[in-house]
Amino acid sequence: MNRRLIGNAVLFQVGWTACLFGARHPIWLLLALGCLALQVAWAPAPARECRLLLKIAACGWVLDSLLLNLGVFDFGDNRWILPNWLAILWLLFASTLRLSLAWTASPLWLAALFGGLGGPMSYYAGAHLAGVGFPYGLWPSLTLLALLWALLLPALHRLARHP
Repeated sequence: MNRRLIGNAVLFQVGWTACLFGARHPIWLLLALGCLALQVAWAPAPARECRLLLKIAACGWVLDSLLLNLGVFDFGDNRWILPNWLAILWLLFASTLRLSLAWTASPLWLAALFGGLGGPMSYYAGAHLAGVGFPYGLWPSLTLLALLWALLLPALHRLARHP
């Protein structure tokens, strides 16, 4: 296994955790941004990597903003756009699609299965650390997220193949 692949996975996990702590203590977001900066700096073509990360993250920003405005998420304040920590988290997640999560891209059913299971589990774990509520209830929200992520992850992998 190459160092960049392992580094990508480690930086994502550190950044993910820093983003969630950053929901309550914004100073943690500096660590998350540092992890993101390292991901970009280590890319063979940093400018191309930035464009790819923004393209993929924008899909997540739109989806999560829509879910927020539909009342699926409660961030504890009156907002209509995502908090900074979640926006950064989407950029970090985007950095994994061609590296540490590349194994989930093919076959298509694997991407759907991993998305349908991993997506909601990540939201569930993150919600506890970041203080995010599920106003429609836990199970209806996680079921909706599972369905969405079963469709989303294969689509994001397709985007990641065409930077």
